[in-house]
Amino acid sequence: MHYTKKLIGLAAVGILAVGCGSGDSTGSTVDPAADTKPDTAQETTAAPQAAPLPVTVDGPQKDVLDSASDGQLKVLPKPDNSAPFTKRVEHKLQEQVLGRVKVPGTTSAECPDGVTQKAGAVSTCNVTYEGAVIPYEVKISDSYKEGSFMTFYNARPLKGLLVAKVVHNELFKRYGSRSDASKLACEEFPAATAVDFDADSGLTCQYWSKYGNQGDGGYETLRVKAGTYGPSFEQVR
Repeated sequence: MHYTKKLIGLAAVGILAVGCGSGDSTGSTVDPAADTKPDTAQETTAAPQAAPLPVTVDGPQKDVLDSASDGQLKVLPKPDNSAPFTKRVEHKLQEQVLGRVKVPGTTSAECPDGVTQKAGAVSTCNVTYEGAVIPYEVKISDSYKEGSFMTFYNARPLKGLLVAKVVHNELFKRYGSRSDASKLACEEFPAATAVDFDADSGLTCQYWSKYGNQGDGGYETLRVKAGTYGPSFEQVR
């Protein structure tokens, strides 16, 4: 099953001001009892139980803020309008990432070849959040005219971002109130990981289900993915 919520970095528009028995052959008879083995009880093998994962998720994550506009998600100092255009785009990309994950963290950004300020121009930038590097494509509006006071551009991440605290928070929101689910947990995650969108990240979480282990009760394993609107969970069958 898939669950998705919240956008962690698809396309965003920016604006900056310029500046898982028989008888024998002789006819004699054979005593059937001599040829048969005593009945034995049929052995059955129970389904293997998944081991519990080490990181317990027992509630919402306090570090996941309510609003993208929280002051803790600002990058300071903010460059003024006289700063080079590339520097202002780099600053905006950092705040965009922070605003989407809503978890304060260390960021940086670099557009190694600068941002070309021409109509339809595409540039590449890299934003780092807690050590995870997210490549971005920055495209200037096709309608841009040289010398315009405002520069419109689209900033599109080429990878998704999984933040451990956001995954834990979303797991609790999705499964914490379900009557068939308890004992939520995840494996150890890095603080942040850049992964391909909607692909198996290799990271897993789990919940204890009364319907698990062929109905005897057991852990259900969930693959974690970076979905369009944030972390998504896919049950391993």
